[in-house]
Amino acid sequence: QVRLVESGGGLVQAGGSLRLSCAASASLLVFKSMGWYRQPPGKQRELVATIVSDGRTNYADSVKGRFTISRNYANNTLYLQMNSLKPEDTTVYYCNAVSSTGWTTYWGQGTQVTVSS
Repeated sequence: QVRLVESGGGLVQAGGSLRLSCAASASLLVFKSMGWYRQPPGKQRELVATIVSDGRTNYADSVKGRFTISRNYANNTLYLQMNSLKPEDTTVYYCNAVSSTGWTTYWGQGTQVTVSS
């Protein structure tokens, strides 16, 4: 069973930066894709950014130019660098990974990001 553990959330002022980390219990090579999602209060979970096995990335329009997804195979960790944070970025962020077969999706427990105005 793969385990994903997020960290790096916290409280920051508008315009500030945070870097989220997602440590995987398996090599990142076993995943078809990985990503970050968030779930604003009262809304469905939404995609923030994804990265697939060949390195291509995809971002939600609301975060393009501000957030950057990356990964480190050496320490089996996925990152989300968040710059120019806005109050509307406040919510819980979840790490996601899809197995190479596409049959299994893993989720972390989430990390809270709060941006004050």
